[in-house]
Amino acid sequence: MFGQLLAQHFVHTALWAGAVVAIVSGAIGVFVVARGMSFAVHAISELGFTGAAGALVIGVDPVLGMLGGSLLVGLVLGLLSLRGRERDSAIGAVLAFGLGIGVLFLSLYQGYATEATNLLFGSIVGVSGAQLRDLVIVGAVVLAGLAALYRPLYFSSVDPEIAAARGVPLRALSVAIFLLLALTTAEAIQVVGVLLVLTLVITPAAAALRLTGRPALALLLSVAIALVSTEGGILLSLAKPWPTSFFISALSFAAYVAARVADWSRGRQKRSSSSLARRVVTGAG
Repeated sequence: MFGQLLAQHFVHTALWAGAVVAIVSGAIGVFVVARGMSFAVHAISELGFTGAAGALVIGVDPVLGMLGGSLLVGLVLGLLSLRGRERDSAIGAVLAFGLGIGVLFLSLYQGYATEATNLLFGSIVGVSGAQLRDLVIVGAVVLAGLAALYRPLYFSSVDPEIAAARGVPLRALSVAIFLLLALTTAEAIQVVGVLLVLTLVITPAAAALRLTGRPALALLLSVAIALVSTEGGILLSLAKPWPTSFFISALSFAAYVAARVADWSRGRQKRSSSSLARRVVTGAG
Protein backbone atom coordinates (compact mmCIF):
# COMPACT_ATOMS: atom_id res chain seq x y z
CA MET A 1 0.00 0.00 0.00
CA PHE A 2 2.78 2.42 0.96
CA GLY A 3 4.70 1.59 -2.21
CA GLN A 4 1.62 2.17 -4.35
CA LEU A 5 1.04 5.58 -2.76
CA LEU A 6 4.70 6.49 -3.20
CA ALA A 7 4.37 5.88 -6.93
CA GLN A 8 1.50 8.35 -7.28
CA HIS A 9 2.14 11.61 -9.12
CA PHE A 10 0.51 13.75 -6.40
CA VAL A 11 2.99 12.34 -3.86
CA HIS A 12 5.94 13.32 -6.06
CA THR A 13 4.48 16.81 -6.42
CA ALA A 14 4.00 17.05 -2.65
CA LEU A 15 7.59 15.97 -1.98
CA TRP A 16 8.97 18.54 -4.42
CA ALA A 17 6.74 21.27 -3.01
CA GLY A 18 7.75 20.35 0.53
CA ALA A 19 11.42 20.47 -0.42
CA VAL A 20 11.12 23.93 -1.96
CA VAL A 21 9.28 25.36 1.03
CA ALA A 22 11.65 23.68 3.51
CA ILE A 23 14.76 25.09 1.83
CA VAL A 24 13.39 28.62 1.73
CA SER A 25 11.95 28.49 5.26
CA GLY A 26 15.11 27.01 6.74
CA ALA A 27 17.28 29.64 5.07
CA ILE A 28 15.34 32.74 6.09
CA GLY A 29 14.55 31.31 9.52
CA VAL A 30 18.13 31.81 10.72
CA PHE A 31 17.88 35.56 10.16
CA VAL A 32 14.39 35.71 11.64
CA VAL A 33 15.49 34.01 14.88
CA ALA A 34 18.72 36.02 15.07
CA ARG A 35 16.75 39.27 14.76
CA GLY A 36 14.09 38.23 17.30
CA MET A 37 11.26 38.28 14.75
CA SER A 38 9.48 35.05 15.69
CA PHE A 39 6.28 36.85 16.72
CA ALA A 40 6.26 38.62 13.36
CA VAL A 41 6.07 35.25 11.59
CA HIS A 42 2.93 34.43 13.55
CA ALA A 43 1.41 37.82 12.75
CA ILE A 44 2.16 37.62 9.04
CA SER A 45 0.71 34.12 8.76
CA GLU A 46 -2.47 35.04 10.63
CA LEU A 47 -3.01 38.23 8.65
CA GLY A 48 -2.19 36.40 5.44
CA PHE A 49 -5.18 34.22 6.28
CA THR A 50 -7.24 37.40 6.66
CA GLY A 51 -6.22 38.32 3.13
CA ALA A 52 -7.27 34.86 1.93
CA ALA A 53 -10.66 35.23 3.63
CA GLY A 54 -11.14 38.60 1.98
CA ALA A 55 -10.29 37.07 -1.40
CA LEU A 56 -12.94 34.40 -0.88
CA VAL A 57 -15.56 37.08 -0.24
CA ILE A 58 -14.86 38.87 -3.53
CA GLY A 59 -14.38 35.66 -5.51
CA VAL A 60 -10.60 35.80 -5.99
CA ASP A 61 -8.10 32.95 -5.57
CA PRO A 62 -7.46 32.80 -1.78
CA VAL A 63 -3.76 32.07 -2.36
CA LEU A 64 -3.44 35.45 -4.09
CA GLY A 65 -5.31 37.09 -1.22
CA MET A 66 -3.02 35.39 1.29
CA LEU A 67 0.07 36.52 -0.60
CA GLY A 68 -1.24 40.08 -0.86
CA GLY A 69 -2.17 40.20 2.82
CA SER A 70 1.20 38.80 3.88
CA LEU A 71 3.12 41.30 1.74
CA LEU A 72 1.05 44.24 3.01
CA VAL A 73 1.67 43.29 6.64
CA GLY A 74 5.34 42.63 5.94
CA LEU A 75 5.70 46.06 4.35
CA VAL A 76 3.99 47.82 7.27
CA LEU A 77 6.09 46.00 9.88
CA GLY A 78 9.27 46.64 7.92
CA LEU A 79 8.56 50.36 7.65
CA LEU A 80 7.92 50.59 11.38
CA SER A 81 11.47 49.31 12.03
CA LEU A 82 10.66 48.81 15.71
CA ARG A 83 12.68 46.70 18.09
CA GLY A 84 12.05 44.73 21.28
CA ARG A 85 8.91 45.32 23.31
CA GLU A 86 7.79 48.26 21.19
CA ARG A 87 7.77 46.06 18.08
CA ASP A 88 5.94 43.22 19.82
CA SER A 89 3.27 45.62 21.09
CA ALA A 90 2.74 47.08 17.62
CA ILE A 91 2.57 43.61 16.06
CA GLY A 92 0.08 42.49 18.70
CA ALA A 93 -2.18 45.47 18.03
CA VAL A 94 -2.08 44.99 14.26
CA LEU A 95 -2.63 41.24 14.66
CA ALA A 96 -5.71 41.66 16.85
CA PHE A 97 -7.29 44.13 14.42
CA GLY A 98 -6.46 41.97 11.41
CA LEU A 99 -7.93 38.84 12.97
CA GLY A 100 -11.12 40.74 13.69
CA ILE A 101 -11.37 41.65 10.02
CA GLY A 102 -10.70 38.01 9.11
CA VAL A 103 -13.60 36.85 11.28
CA LEU A 104 -15.83 39.42 9.55
CA PHE A 105 -14.77 38.18 6.09
CA LEU A 106 -15.48 34.55 7.02
CA SER A 107 -18.93 35.48 8.31
CA LEU A 108 -19.67 37.27 5.02
CA TYR A 109 -18.49 34.34 2.87
CA GLN A 110 -21.45 32.28 1.70
CA GLY A 111 -19.63 29.43 -0.04
CA TYR A 112 -17.91 26.28 1.16
CA ALA A 113 -15.02 26.92 3.52
CA THR A 114 -12.84 24.06 2.22
CA GLU A 115 -10.19 26.38 0.77
CA ALA A 116 -10.04 28.42 3.97
CA THR A 117 -9.72 25.23 6.03
CA ASN A 118 -6.86 24.02 3.82
CA LEU A 119 -5.02 27.27 4.47
CA LEU A 120 -5.58 26.94 8.21
CA PHE A 121 -4.27 23.39 8.48
CA GLY A 122 -2.24 22.94 5.29
CA SER A 123 -2.81 20.67 2.31
CA ILE A 124 0.54 19.62 0.89
CA VAL A 125 -0.88 16.58 -0.90
CA GLY A 126 -3.30 18.86 -2.72
CA VAL A 127 -0.59 20.98 -4.36
CA SER A 128 -1.02 21.06 -8.14
CA GLY A 129 1.64 21.28 -10.81
CA ALA A 130 0.83 24.96 -11.37
CA GLN A 131 1.12 25.67 -7.64
CA LEU A 132 4.46 23.86 -7.53
CA ARG A 133 5.71 26.08 -10.33
CA ASP A 134 4.60 29.17 -8.41
CA LEU A 135 6.31 27.87 -5.25
CA VAL A 136 9.57 27.41 -7.16
CA ILE A 137 9.38 30.94 -8.60
CA VAL A 138 8.64 32.56 -5.23
CA GLY A 139 11.29 30.42 -3.54
CA ALA A 140 13.89 31.47 -6.11
CA VAL A 141 13.04 35.14 -5.49
CA VAL A 142 13.45 34.73 -1.72
CA LEU A 143 16.74 32.83 -2.00
CA ALA A 144 18.11 35.36 -4.48
CA GLY A 145 17.16 38.17 -2.10
CA LEU A 146 18.83 36.44 0.84
CA ALA A 147 21.98 35.82 -1.19
CA ALA A 148 22.17 39.47 -2.27
CA LEU A 149 21.59 40.78 1.27
CA TYR A 150 23.46 38.08 3.20
CA ARG A 151 26.37 40.14 4.56
CA PRO A 152 24.46 43.30 5.61
CA LEU A 153 21.62 41.17 7.01
CA TYR A 154 24.01 39.15 9.15
CA PHE A 155 25.91 42.26 10.26
CA SER A 156 22.74 44.13 11.24
CA SER A 157 21.34 41.05 13.00
CA VAL A 158 24.43 40.61 15.19
CA ASP A 159 25.10 44.27 16.06
CA PRO A 160 22.60 46.78 14.61
CA GLU A 161 24.19 49.78 16.36
CA ILE A 162 27.61 49.24 14.79
CA ALA A 163 25.98 48.37 11.48
CA ALA A 164 24.11 51.69 11.51
CA ALA A 165 27.29 53.57 12.42
CA ARG A 166 29.00 52.03 9.39
CA GLY A 167 26.26 53.15 7.04
CA VAL A 168 24.20 49.97 6.72
CA PRO A 169 20.64 51.04 5.72
CA LEU A 170 18.76 49.39 8.59
CA ARG A 171 15.27 50.58 7.59
CA ALA A 172 15.69 49.37 4.01
CA LEU A 173 17.01 46.04 5.28
CA SER A 174 14.09 45.78 7.68
CA VAL A 175 11.61 46.27 4.84
CA ALA A 176 13.49 43.76 2.68
CA ILE A 177 13.63 41.00 5.30
CA PHE A 178 9.96 41.47 6.20
CA LEU A 179 8.91 41.26 2.55
CA LEU A 180 11.04 38.14 2.02
CA LEU A 181 9.55 36.71 5.20
CA ALA A 182 6.04 37.47 3.93
CA LEU A 183 6.73 35.55 0.71
CA THR A 184 8.18 32.64 2.68
CA THR A 185 5.25 32.57 5.08
CA ALA A 186 2.76 32.54 2.21
CA GLU A 187 4.64 29.52 0.83
CA ALA A 188 4.84 27.67 4.15
CA ILE A 189 1.12 28.14 4.82
CA GLN A 190 0.34 25.93 1.83
CA VAL A 191 2.33 23.08 3.43
CA VAL A 192 1.62 23.22 7.18
CA GLY A 193 -1.14 25.84 7.33
CA VAL A 194 -1.48 29.10 9.20
CA LEU A 195 -1.60 27.44 12.61
CA LEU A 196 1.76 25.67 12.27
CA VAL A 197 3.81 27.96 10.03
CA LEU A 198 6.28 28.52 12.88
CA THR A 199 7.17 24.83 12.53
CA LEU A 200 9.08 25.43 9.30
CA VAL A 201 10.31 29.00 9.70
CA ILE A 202 11.32 29.12 13.37
CA THR A 203 11.90 25.66 14.86
CA PRO A 204 14.63 24.39 12.47
CA ALA A 205 16.52 27.69 12.73
CA ALA A 206 16.24 27.73 16.52
CA ALA A 207 17.63 24.19 16.63
CA ALA A 208 20.48 25.05 14.26
CA LEU A 209 21.51 28.13 16.24
CA ARG A 210 21.67 25.95 19.36
CA LEU A 211 24.23 23.76 17.64
CA THR A 212 26.53 26.38 16.13
CA GLY A 213 27.25 30.09 16.18
CA ARG A 214 28.70 30.12 12.66
CA PRO A 215 26.12 31.76 10.37
CA ALA A 216 26.81 29.75 7.21
CA LEU A 217 26.78 26.43 9.07
CA ALA A 218 23.65 27.43 11.00
CA LEU A 219 21.90 28.20 7.72
CA LEU A 220 22.84 24.82 6.25
CA LEU A 221 21.77 22.98 9.40
CA SER A 222 18.47 24.84 9.49
CA VAL A 223 17.74 23.91 5.88
CA ALA A 224 18.70 20.28 6.55
CA ILE A 225 16.41 20.05 9.60
CA ALA A 226 13.52 21.65 7.71
CA LEU A 227 14.05 19.27 4.77
CA VAL A 228 14.17 16.14 6.91
CA SER A 229 11.12 17.26 8.91
CA THR A 230 9.06 18.09 5.82
CA GLU A 231 9.96 15.12 3.63
CA GLY A 232 9.82 12.75 6.60
CA GLY A 233 6.45 14.16 7.63
CA ILE A 234 5.00 13.63 4.17
CA LEU A 235 6.26 10.03 4.01
CA LEU A 236 5.00 9.23 7.51
CA SER A 237 1.56 10.59 6.64
CA LEU A 238 1.41 8.09 3.78
CA ALA A 239 2.08 5.22 6.16
CA LYS A 240 -0.23 6.51 8.91
CA PRO A 241 -3.42 8.45 8.04
CA TRP A 242 -2.69 11.36 10.36
CA PRO A 243 -2.30 15.01 9.31
CA THR A 244 0.94 15.72 7.46
CA SER A 245 1.42 18.94 9.43
CA PHE A 246 1.42 16.94 12.68
CA PHE A 247 4.31 14.75 11.54
CA ILE A 248 6.25 17.74 10.21
CA SER A 249 5.84 19.64 13.48
CA ALA A 250 6.68 16.55 15.56
CA LEU A 251 9.92 15.87 13.65
CA SER A 252 10.90 19.53 13.75
CA PHE A 253 10.25 19.76 17.48
CA ALA A 254 12.20 16.54 18.09
CA ALA A 255 15.18 18.11 16.30
CA TYR A 256 14.86 21.21 18.48
CA VAL A 257 14.77 19.16 21.69
CA ALA A 258 17.79 17.15 20.54
CA ALA A 259 19.67 20.37 19.76
CA ARG A 260 18.92 21.79 23.21
CA VAL A 261 20.09 18.57 24.86
CA ALA A 262 23.29 18.61 22.78
CA ASP A 263 23.89 22.27 23.67
CA TRP A 264 23.30 21.58 27.36
CA SER A 265 25.62 18.57 27.31
CA ARG A 266 28.34 20.53 25.54
CA GLY A 267 28.04 23.38 28.04
CA ARG A 268 28.23 20.95 30.94
CA GLN A 269 31.39 19.37 29.54
CA LYS A 270 32.98 22.79 29.14
CA ARG A 271 32.11 23.72 32.72
CA SER A 272 33.55 20.43 33.98
CA SER A 273 36.76 20.97 32.00
CA SER A 274 37.11 24.52 33.35
CA SER A 275 36.53 23.33 36.91
CA LEU A 276 39.13 20.58 36.51
CA ALA A 277 41.64 23.04 35.07
CA ARG A 278 41.14 25.41 38.03
CA ARG A 279 41.69 22.56 40.50
CA VAL A 280 44.87 21.52 38.71
CA VAL A 281 46.20 25.08 38.72
CA THR A 282 45.26 25.53 42.40
CA GLY A 283 46.93 22.25 43.32
CA ALA A 284 50.07 23.15 41.39
CA GLY A 285 50.21 26.48 43.18
